[in-house]
Amino acid sequence: MKKKALLAGTIALLSIVLMACQDKDNAEVSSNGGETTKVKQTLHVAALESAYGKDLWSKIVDEYQTENPDVKVELTADKNLEDVISPNMKAGNYPDVVLLATGRKLALTENLIKDKALEDITDVLDKNVYGEDVTVKDKLIPGFTDTLATNPFNDGKTYLAPMFYSPTGLFYNANLLKEKGWEVPTTWDEMWALGDKAKAEGISLFTYPTTGYFDAFVYSLLLEVGGSDFYNKAMSYEDGIWETSEATKMFEIIGKLGKYTDPTTVANANDKDFKKNQQLILDNKALFMPNGTWIVGEMADAPRADGFEWGMTALPAIETGGDRYAFTFFEQMWIPSAAKNKDAAKDFLTFVYSDKASSIFAEAGAVQPIKGNSEKLTGDNKLFYSIYDNGAKAGMGGFAATDAVEGVSIADTLFRSIDSIVSGDKTVKEWQKNVEKVSDQLRPALK
Repeated sequence: MKKKALLAGTIALLSIVLMACQDKDNAEVSSNGGETTKVKQTLHVAALESAYGKDLWSKIVDEYQTENPDVKVELTADKNLEDVISPNMKAGNYPDVVLLATGRKLALTENLIKDKALEDITDVLDKNVYGEDVTVKDKLIPGFTDTLATNPFNDGKTYLAPMFYSPTGLFYNANLLKEKGWEVPTTWDEMWALGDKAKAEGISLFTYPTTGYFDAFVYSLLLEVGGSDFYNKAMSYEDGIWETSEATKMFEIIGKLGKYTDPTTVANANDKDFKKNQQLILDNKALFMPNGTWIVGEMADAPRADGFEWGMTALPAIETGGDRYAFTFFEQMWIPSAAKNKDAAKDFLTFVYSDKASSIFAEAGAVQPIKGNSEKLTGDNKLFYSIYDNGAKAGMGGFAATDAVEGVSIADTLFRSIDSIVSGDKTVKEWQKNVEKVSDQLRPALK
Protein backbone atom coordinates (compact mmCIF):
# COMPACT_ATOMS: atom_id res chain seq x y z
CA MET A 1 0.00 0.00 0.00
CA LYS A 2 2.90 2.35 0.83
CA LYS A 3 4.46 1.62 -2.57
CA LYS A 4 1.14 2.27 -4.34
CA ALA A 5 0.67 5.50 -2.42
CA LEU A 6 4.24 6.58 -3.25
CA LEU A 7 3.73 5.74 -6.93
CA ALA A 8 0.45 7.65 -7.04
CA GLY A 9 2.14 10.64 -5.41
CA THR A 10 4.99 10.52 -7.89
CA ILE A 11 2.58 10.41 -10.85
CA ALA A 12 0.63 13.32 -9.42
CA LEU A 13 3.85 15.31 -8.92
CA LEU A 14 4.96 14.58 -12.49
CA SER A 15 1.57 15.71 -13.76
CA ILE A 16 1.91 18.98 -11.88
CA VAL A 17 5.42 19.53 -13.26
CA LEU A 18 4.30 18.77 -16.81
CA MET A 19 1.35 21.14 -16.49
CA ALA A 20 3.65 23.84 -15.15
CA CYS A 21 6.04 23.33 -18.04
CA GLN A 22 3.18 23.55 -20.53
CA ASP A 23 1.99 26.76 -18.93
CA LYS A 24 5.52 28.15 -19.15
CA ASP A 25 6.00 27.12 -22.77
CA ASN A 26 2.61 28.54 -23.75
CA ALA A 27 1.04 31.80 -22.60
CA GLU A 28 0.13 32.45 -18.96
CA VAL A 29 -3.48 31.69 -18.03
CA SER A 30 -5.97 33.16 -15.59
CA SER A 31 -9.11 31.64 -14.11
CA ASN A 32 -12.49 33.26 -14.73
CA GLY A 33 -15.52 31.38 -13.43
CA GLY A 34 -13.89 28.05 -14.10
CA GLU A 35 -12.75 29.06 -17.59
CA THR A 36 -9.18 29.86 -18.55
CA THR A 37 -8.19 32.75 -20.78
CA LYS A 38 -4.82 33.77 -22.17
CA VAL A 39 -3.06 36.67 -20.53
CA LYS A 40 -1.69 38.99 -23.20
CA GLN A 41 2.05 39.45 -23.29
CA THR A 42 2.99 43.05 -22.51
CA LEU A 43 5.50 44.80 -24.75
CA HIS A 44 6.97 48.11 -23.63
CA VAL A 45 7.70 50.45 -26.57
CA ALA A 46 9.45 53.80 -26.07
CA ALA A 47 9.64 56.28 -28.95
CA LEU A 48 10.90 59.81 -29.34
CA GLU A 49 8.10 62.24 -30.15
CA SER A 50 9.78 64.17 -32.95
CA ALA A 51 8.45 66.57 -35.59
CA TYR A 52 6.38 63.68 -36.97
CA GLY A 53 4.15 63.83 -33.88
CA LYS A 54 2.96 61.41 -31.21
CA ASP A 55 -0.21 60.20 -32.92
CA LEU A 56 1.83 58.29 -35.47
CA TRP A 57 3.10 55.93 -32.76
CA SER A 58 -0.38 55.47 -31.29
CA LYS A 59 -1.58 54.42 -34.76
CA ILE A 60 1.35 52.01 -35.13
CA VAL A 61 0.59 50.43 -31.74
CA ASP A 62 -3.13 50.10 -32.53
CA GLU A 63 -2.37 48.47 -35.88
CA TYR A 64 0.12 46.04 -34.34
CA GLN A 65 -2.31 45.00 -31.61
CA THR A 66 -4.92 44.37 -34.28
CA GLU A 67 -2.45 42.22 -36.20
CA ASN A 68 -1.17 40.47 -33.05
CA PRO A 69 -3.98 40.29 -30.46
CA ASP A 70 -1.84 38.18 -28.10
CA VAL A 71 0.33 41.22 -27.35
CA LYS A 72 -0.57 44.32 -25.36
CA VAL A 73 1.70 47.27 -26.17
CA GLU A 74 2.42 49.89 -23.53
CA LEU A 75 3.64 53.00 -25.33
CA THR A 76 5.84 55.78 -23.99
CA ALA A 77 6.26 58.66 -26.44
CA ASP A 78 7.80 61.93 -25.35
CA LYS A 79 9.81 64.83 -26.76
CA ASN A 80 12.29 64.36 -23.92
CA LEU A 81 12.29 60.58 -24.00
CA GLU A 82 15.63 60.23 -22.24
CA ASP A 83 14.33 62.09 -19.17
CA VAL A 84 11.32 59.75 -19.01
CA ILE A 85 12.95 56.35 -19.45
CA SER A 86 16.42 56.89 -17.92
CA PRO A 87 15.27 56.83 -14.25
CA ASN A 88 13.40 53.56 -14.84
CA MET A 89 16.37 52.07 -16.64
CA LYS A 90 18.64 52.94 -13.73
CA ALA A 91 16.16 51.07 -11.52
CA GLY A 92 16.41 48.05 -13.82
CA ASN A 93 13.12 48.58 -15.66
CA TYR A 94 14.01 48.77 -19.35
CA PRO A 95 11.71 49.30 -22.34
CA ASP A 96 11.63 46.33 -24.69
CA VAL A 97 12.20 48.34 -27.86
CA VAL A 98 13.25 51.97 -28.29
CA LEU A 99 13.17 54.53 -31.10
CA LEU A 100 15.94 56.99 -30.20
CA ALA A 101 18.72 58.03 -32.54
CA THR A 102 22.35 58.77 -31.89
CA GLY A 103 23.49 62.39 -32.08
CA ARG A 104 21.23 63.76 -29.34
CA LYS A 105 22.55 65.99 -26.58
CA LEU A 106 22.09 63.50 -23.71
CA ALA A 107 23.74 60.72 -25.79
CA LEU A 108 21.72 57.95 -24.14
CA THR A 109 22.01 55.68 -27.18
CA GLU A 110 25.76 56.31 -27.46
CA ASN A 111 26.23 55.51 -23.78
CA LEU A 112 24.43 52.18 -24.17
CA ILE A 113 26.60 51.43 -27.21
CA LYS A 114 29.72 52.25 -25.23
CA ASP A 115 28.55 49.96 -22.40
CA LYS A 116 27.68 47.24 -24.96
CA ALA A 117 24.16 47.25 -23.56
CA LEU A 118 22.28 46.83 -26.85
CA GLU A 119 20.90 43.49 -28.06
CA ASP A 120 22.33 41.90 -31.20
CA ILE A 121 19.46 42.13 -33.71
CA THR A 122 21.26 40.65 -36.73
CA ASP A 123 18.75 37.80 -36.81
CA VAL A 124 15.91 40.29 -37.29
CA LEU A 125 17.22 40.99 -40.79
CA ASP A 126 16.57 37.36 -41.77
CA LYS A 127 13.10 37.25 -40.23
CA ASN A 128 10.02 37.78 -42.35
CA VAL A 129 8.36 41.14 -41.96
CA TYR A 130 5.39 40.59 -39.64
CA GLY A 131 2.42 39.42 -41.73
CA GLU A 132 4.39 39.42 -45.00
CA ASP A 133 6.31 36.87 -47.05
CA VAL A 134 9.54 38.86 -47.38
CA THR A 135 12.52 39.24 -45.07
CA VAL A 136 13.46 42.54 -43.47
CA LYS A 137 16.84 42.41 -45.23
CA ASP A 138 15.24 42.02 -48.65
CA LYS A 139 12.83 44.87 -48.03
CA LEU A 140 15.46 47.42 -46.93
CA ILE A 141 17.42 49.59 -49.35
CA PRO A 142 20.97 48.14 -49.61
CA GLY A 143 23.61 49.82 -47.47
CA PHE A 144 21.47 50.85 -44.52
CA THR A 145 22.72 47.97 -42.34
CA ASP A 146 26.34 48.15 -43.46
CA THR A 147 27.54 51.11 -41.43
CA LEU A 148 28.86 52.11 -38.02
CA ALA A 149 25.48 53.75 -37.42
CA THR A 150 23.88 50.28 -37.24
CA ASN A 151 26.96 48.09 -36.61
CA PRO A 152 28.82 50.29 -34.09
CA PHE A 153 31.46 47.68 -33.23
CA ASN A 154 32.33 46.95 -36.87
CA ASP A 155 32.02 43.22 -36.09
CA GLY A 156 29.52 42.28 -38.78
CA LYS A 157 26.62 42.37 -36.32
CA THR A 158 23.69 44.77 -36.32
CA TYR A 159 22.60 46.42 -33.08
CA LEU A 160 20.50 49.34 -34.35
CA ALA A 161 17.74 49.16 -36.97
CA PRO A 162 17.54 52.02 -39.50
CA MET A 163 14.33 54.03 -39.43
CA PHE A 164 13.37 57.49 -40.74
CA TYR A 165 15.98 59.02 -43.01
CA SER A 166 16.81 62.18 -44.94
CA PRO A 167 19.13 61.91 -47.96
CA THR A 168 21.77 64.45 -48.97
CA GLY A 169 23.42 65.02 -52.32
CA LEU A 170 24.24 67.64 -54.94
CA PHE A 171 21.37 70.03 -55.62
CA TYR A 172 20.95 71.95 -58.88
CA ASN A 173 18.51 73.67 -61.23
CA ALA A 174 17.24 70.86 -63.42
CA ASN A 175 15.67 73.33 -65.84
CA LEU A 176 19.01 75.05 -66.49
CA LEU A 177 20.62 71.78 -67.54
CA LYS A 178 17.65 71.03 -69.78
CA GLU A 179 17.90 74.42 -71.46
CA LYS A 180 21.64 74.04 -72.02
CA GLY A 181 21.36 70.46 -73.17
CA TRP A 182 23.79 69.37 -70.44
CA GLU A 183 23.64 65.92 -68.84
CA VAL A 184 23.96 65.39 -65.08
CA PRO A 185 27.53 64.04 -64.60
CA THR A 186 27.78 60.39 -63.56
CA THR A 187 31.61 60.37 -63.17
CA TRP A 188 34.10 62.93 -61.94
CA ASP A 189 35.66 63.13 -65.42
CA GLU A 190 32.23 64.13 -66.74
CA MET A 191 31.98 66.63 -63.87
CA TRP A 192 35.22 68.36 -64.88
CA ALA A 193 34.15 68.44 -68.53
CA LEU A 194 30.84 70.07 -67.56
CA GLY A 195 32.73 72.54 -65.38
CA ASP A 196 34.71 73.69 -68.41
CA LYS A 197 31.52 74.12 -70.48
CA ALA A 198 29.84 76.10 -67.70
CA LYS A 199 32.90 78.30 -67.18
CA ALA A 200 32.83 79.27 -70.86
CA GLU A 201 29.33 80.65 -70.25
CA GLY A 202 30.21 82.46 -67.02
CA ILE A 203 28.73 79.85 -64.70
CA SER A 204 30.66 78.22 -61.85
CA LEU A 205 30.49 74.45 -61.51
CA PHE A 206 30.26 74.40 -57.72
CA THR A 207 29.48 76.25 -54.52
CA TYR A 208 28.73 75.26 -50.91
CA PRO A 209 26.76 76.96 -48.09
CA THR A 210 29.49 76.51 -45.45
CA THR A 211 32.24 73.95 -44.93
CA GLY A 212 29.94 72.27 -42.41
CA TYR A 213 28.05 70.86 -45.39
CA PHE A 214 31.12 68.91 -46.42
CA ASP A 215 30.60 66.22 -43.78
CA ALA A 216 28.07 64.27 -45.86
CA PHE A 217 30.04 65.11 -49.02
CA VAL A 218 33.34 63.78 -47.64
CA TYR A 219 31.69 60.68 -46.18
CA SER A 220 30.13 59.85 -49.57
CA LEU A 221 33.42 60.43 -51.37
CA LEU A 222 35.33 58.22 -48.93
CA LEU A 223 32.88 55.41 -49.64
CA GLU A 224 33.34 55.89 -53.37
CA VAL A 225 37.14 55.78 -53.29
CA GLY A 226 37.48 52.87 -50.87
CA GLY A 227 34.20 51.13 -50.06
CA SER A 228 32.54 50.50 -46.70
CA ASP A 229 35.46 48.65 -45.07
CA PHE A 230 37.86 51.48 -45.89
CA TYR A 231 35.28 54.01 -44.72
CA ASN A 232 34.80 52.30 -41.36
CA LYS A 233 38.57 52.23 -40.83
CA ALA A 234 38.74 55.95 -41.50
CA MET A 235 35.86 56.55 -39.08
CA SER A 236 37.75 54.51 -36.46
CA TYR A 237 41.03 56.44 -36.88
CA GLU A 238 43.06 53.48 -38.14
CA ASP A 239 46.76 54.26 -38.26
CA GLY A 240 47.88 55.56 -41.66
CA ILE A 241 44.40 55.45 -43.23
CA TRP A 242 44.53 59.10 -44.32
CA GLU A 243 47.84 58.53 -46.11
CA THR A 244 46.57 55.73 -48.34
CA SER A 245 46.08 56.06 -52.09
CA GLU A 246 42.30 55.96 -51.57
CA ALA A 247 42.38 58.89 -49.15
CA THR A 248 44.79 60.77 -51.42
CA LYS A 249 42.26 60.43 -54.25
CA MET A 250 39.56 61.94 -52.05
CA PHE A 251 41.74 64.91 -51.07
CA GLU A 252 42.76 65.52 -54.68
CA ILE A 253 39.16 65.51 -55.96
CA ILE A 254 38.10 68.13 -53.41
CA GLY A 255 41.22 70.13 -54.18
CA LYS A 256 40.36 70.14 -57.89
CA LEU A 257 36.73 70.96 -57.13
CA GLY A 258 37.97 74.02 -55.28
CA LYS A 259 39.31 75.39 -58.56
CA TYR A 260 35.80 75.13 -60.05
CA THR A 261 34.12 76.79 -57.03
CA ASP A 262 32.43 80.16 -57.40
CA PRO A 263 34.90 82.88 -56.31
CA THR A 264 32.39 84.49 -53.90
CA THR A 265 31.79 81.27 -51.96
CA VAL A 266 34.45 81.47 -49.25
CA ALA A 267 33.53 85.05 -48.28
CA ASN A 268 29.92 84.01 -47.67
CA ALA A 269 30.55 80.55 -46.21
CA ASN A 270 29.48 81.45 -42.68
CA ASP A 271 26.37 81.15 -40.53
CA LYS A 272 25.26 84.69 -41.41
CA ASP A 273 25.70 84.73 -45.19
CA PHE A 274 25.46 81.06 -46.25
CA LYS A 275 22.14 81.64 -48.03
CA LYS A 276 23.98 83.87 -50.50
CA ASN A 277 25.88 80.78 -51.64
CA GLN A 278 22.64 78.80 -51.90
CA GLN A 279 21.17 81.66 -53.92
CA LEU A 280 23.89 81.11 -56.56
CA ILE A 281 22.06 77.94 -57.58
CA LEU A 282 18.69 79.68 -57.79
CA ASP A 283 20.22 82.50 -59.87
CA ASN A 284 22.01 80.13 -62.30
CA LYS A 285 25.41 81.44 -61.23
CA ALA A 286 26.61 78.00 -60.06
CA LEU A 287 25.53 74.50 -61.07
CA PHE A 288 25.87 72.24 -58.01
CA MET A 289 25.99 72.51 -54.22
CA PRO A 290 25.98 69.90 -51.42
CA ASN A 291 22.85 70.07 -49.26
CA GLY A 292 19.95 68.13 -47.76
CA THR A 293 16.23 67.84 -48.45
CA TRP A 294 15.54 70.73 -46.08
CA ILE A 295 16.92 73.16 -48.70
CA VAL A 296 13.51 73.42 -50.42
CA GLY A 297 11.82 74.81 -47.31
CA GLU A 298 14.80 76.90 -46.35
CA MET A 299 14.81 78.76 -49.69
CA ALA A 300 11.05 78.61 -50.32
CA ASP A 301 10.65 82.41 -50.38
CA ALA A 302 13.89 83.20 -52.21
CA PRO A 303 13.79 84.66 -55.74
CA ARG A 304 14.86 82.34 -58.54
CA ALA A 305 15.45 82.06 -62.26
CA ASP A 306 12.41 81.62 -64.51
CA GLY A 307 11.43 77.98 -64.75
CA PHE A 308 13.62 76.95 -61.82
CA GLU A 309 13.19 73.29 -60.91
CA TRP A 310 14.97 71.52 -58.07
CA GLY A 311 17.18 68.60 -59.02
CA MET A 312 19.24 66.30 -56.81
CA THR A 313 21.92 63.75 -57.65
CA ALA A 314 24.39 61.49 -55.89
CA LEU A 315 28.10 62.27 -56.11
CA PRO A 316 29.67 61.31 -59.44
CA ALA A 317 31.45 57.94 -59.48
CA ILE A 318 35.23 57.65 -59.50
CA GLU A 319 35.06 55.78 -62.80
CA THR A 320 32.42 54.59 -65.25
CA GLY A 321 30.24 51.95 -63.61
CA GLY A 322 31.63 52.73 -60.15
CA ASP A 323 29.54 53.15 -57.02
CA ARG A 324 27.79 56.46 -56.47
CA TYR A 325 26.87 57.49 -52.94
CA ALA A 326 24.39 59.87 -51.36
CA PHE A 327 24.94 60.16 -47.62
CA THR A 328 21.88 60.02 -45.40
CA PHE A 329 21.10 60.89 -41.82
CA PHE A 330 18.65 58.55 -40.10
CA GLU A 331 17.05 57.59 -36.81
CA GLN A 332 17.52 54.19 -35.21
CA MET A 333 15.46 51.66 -33.29
CA TRP A 334 17.02 49.19 -30.85
CA ILE A 335 16.46 46.66 -28.10
CA PRO A 336 18.23 47.03 -24.73
CA SER A 337 20.14 43.88 -23.80
CA ALA A 338 18.37 44.07 -20.42
CA ALA A 339 14.90 44.01 -22.02
CA LYS A 340 12.61 41.31 -20.62
CA ASN A 341 10.71 40.52 -23.84
CA LYS A 342 13.37 40.34 -26.52
CA ASP A 343 11.60 37.89 -28.81
CA ALA A 344 8.43 39.97 -28.80
CA ALA A 345 10.51 43.10 -29.33
CA LYS A 346 12.12 41.53 -32.41
CA ASP A 347 8.70 40.66 -33.80
CA PHE A 348 7.66 44.28 -33.33
CA LEU A 349 10.85 45.42 -35.08
CA THR A 350 9.88 43.40 -38.14
CA PHE A 351 6.39 44.91 -38.06
CA VAL A 352 7.60 48.51 -38.34
CA TYR A 353 8.83 47.64 -41.85
CA SER A 354 5.47 46.25 -42.96
CA ASP A 355 3.44 47.93 -45.69
CA LYS A 356 0.78 48.85 -43.13
CA ALA A 357 3.27 50.46 -40.77
CA SER A 358 5.25 52.25 -43.48
CA SER A 359 2.04 53.78 -44.85
CA ILE A 360 1.24 55.20 -41.40
CA PHE A 361 4.75 56.61 -41.11
CA ALA A 362 4.67 58.05 -44.65
CA GLU A 363 1.39 59.87 -43.94
CA ALA A 364 3.22 61.75 -41.19
CA GLY A 365 6.17 62.51 -43.48
CA ALA A 366 8.45 59.92 -41.87
CA VAL A 367 10.17 57.98 -44.66
CA GLN A 368 11.82 54.62 -44.00
CA PRO A 369 14.61 53.05 -46.08
CA ILE A 370 12.26 50.56 -47.73
CA LYS A 371 12.56 49.75 -51.42
CA GLY A 372 9.92 51.57 -53.43
CA ASN A 373 8.83 53.79 -50.54
CA SER A 374 9.56 56.88 -52.62
CA GLU A 375 6.59 55.93 -54.85
CA LYS A 376 4.27 56.90 -52.00
CA LEU A 377 5.66 60.44 -51.93
CA THR A 378 4.74 63.48 -53.99
CA GLY A 379 6.42 66.66 -55.24
CA ASP A 380 10.06 67.38 -54.47
CA ASN A 381 10.20 64.68 -51.79
CA LYS A 382 9.39 62.05 -54.40
CA LEU A 383 12.42 63.19 -56.41
CA PHE A 384 14.76 63.40 -53.45
CA TYR A 385 13.89 60.08 -51.84
CA SER A 386 13.94 58.19 -55.11
CA ILE A 387 17.69 58.77 -55.33
CA TYR A 388 18.32 55.31 -53.86
CA ASP A 389 15.85 53.70 -56.23
CA ASN A 390 17.87 55.05 -59.15
CA GLY A 391 21.15 53.30 -58.39
CA ALA A 392 22.74 55.45 -55.70
CA LYS A 393 24.01 53.75 -52.56
CA ALA A 394 23.30 55.13 -49.12
CA GLY A 395 26.24 56.25 -47.01
CA MET A 396 25.74 56.40 -43.26
CA GLY A 397 27.53 56.72 -39.93
CA GLY A 398 30.16 59.18 -38.77
CA PHE A 399 33.32 59.10 -36.73
CA ALA A 400 33.60 56.78 -33.75
CA ALA A 401 33.18 58.44 -30.37
CA THR A 402 36.30 59.48 -28.44
CA ASP A 403 37.08 61.14 -25.17
CA ALA A 404 37.79 64.84 -25.59
CA VAL A 405 41.34 65.73 -26.59
CA GLU A 406 42.14 69.36 -25.87
CA GLY A 407 42.65 71.45 -28.98
CA VAL A 408 41.91 68.54 -31.34
CA SER A 409 38.87 68.32 -33.64
CA ILE A 410 38.54 66.01 -36.62
CA ALA A 411 35.60 68.10 -37.90
CA ASP A 412 37.61 71.34 -37.83
CA THR A 413 40.62 69.76 -39.50
CA LEU A 414 38.85 67.65 -42.12
CA PHE A 415 35.88 69.84 -43.06
CA ARG A 416 36.52 73.43 -42.06
CA SER A 417 39.96 73.50 -43.66
CA ILE A 418 38.28 73.35 -47.06
CA ASP A 419 37.83 77.14 -47.11
CA SER A 420 41.61 77.41 -47.04
CA ILE A 421 41.94 74.88 -49.86
CA VAL A 422 39.48 76.79 -52.05
CA SER A 423 41.12 80.13 -51.33
CA GLY A 424 44.59 78.70 -51.93
CA ASP A 425 45.85 79.51 -48.42
CA LYS A 426 46.61 75.83 -47.79
CA THR A 427 47.76 73.04 -50.09
CA VAL A 428 46.00 69.70 -50.40
CA LYS A 429 49.10 67.90 -49.12
CA GLU A 430 49.23 70.09 -46.01
CA TRP A 431 45.56 69.40 -45.40
CA GLN A 432 46.03 65.64 -45.79
CA LYS A 433 49.01 65.65 -43.42
CA ASN A 434 47.06 67.56 -40.76
CA VAL A 435 44.12 65.15 -40.93
CA GLU A 436 46.41 62.15 -40.38
CA LYS A 437 48.01 63.94 -37.42
CA VAL A 438 44.64 64.59 -35.78
CA SER A 439 43.60 60.99 -36.44
CA ASP A 440 46.73 59.83 -34.61
CA GLN A 441 45.85 62.05 -31.64
CA LEU A 442 42.28 60.77 -31.40
CA ARG A 443 43.00 57.06 -31.81
CA PRO A 444 44.16 56.52 -28.19
CA ALA A 445 41.03 58.34 -26.98
CA LEU A 446 38.58 55.93 -28.62
CA LYS A 447 35.83 54.89 -26.21
